[in-house]
Amino acid sequence: MHRSRCPDLDRVHFADMENLRILFQAIAQANDEQGLRSQIEAASQYFVAQRRGLFFFDQLPRPGSRLHKSLQRALSTEHNPVARYLLENHAPVHEGLVTSPKVWQMICPRADHWHVMAGPIVNAGQLVGVIGFTREREMPAFDARNLTDLSALCLHVSTWVATMRNQANQSRTVTKSKVDCLTPRELEIAQLVAQGCTNAEISDQLWITENSVKQALKRMFRKLEVSSRAQMVAEII
Repeated sequence: MHRSRCPDLDRVHFADMENLRILFQAIAQANDEQGLRSQIEAASQYFVAQRRGLFFFDQLPRPGSRLHKSLQRALSTEHNPVARYLLENHAPVHEGLVTSPKVWQMICPRADHWHVMAGPIVNAGQLVGVIGFTREREMPAFDARNLTDLSALCLHVSTWVATMRNQANQSRTVTKSKVDCLTPRELEIAQLVAQGCTNAEISDQLWITENSVKQALKRMFRKLEVSSRAQMVAEII
């Protein structure tokens, strides 16, 4: 005789799915990296994690710093089998999938990293960052359900990163296109404006009339679609 699932377990599963849905919506609506990081903090509560981390490889601390050395060791494929699996497969992993508890204790003896789970942030087919969560020894290990949920989280974060970087690239392209429309003389004027020179000072330095400076600035404002000297400088510098 077929038995139905426990209603209490069904309710717990539904609640978890709803919490994930809310989390994914919040990630999509994050306006900047700080907003994204706040959602990773919320995710740590969902995963009942002691610690969490969001790392982008192009934002690692400067070489030689203590934190940089610590991250280098943590992300070392020779030292850390979790990092090796992540870098080679671009898939979520926890320490139980790649090593034994005894070996993991030797690799990472920290009490608050007794259980570790990490997932990839991917953009344009390249691994650009990592999301990680840890638990203490007394807490249960991460399991297959956690990995499935982390995989979904990584997908949404990767989509957010791709969207934001694409917007940034488009913005840079638009700015470059605007700057390209300026003549060499107009670029000279813009550089002097950026240095804080007045129209009279620009006139003296470039050996042109002050009225020529004024007319040039009007043309430049139209080309760059700005209405002030400050906005013009922000567009081209």
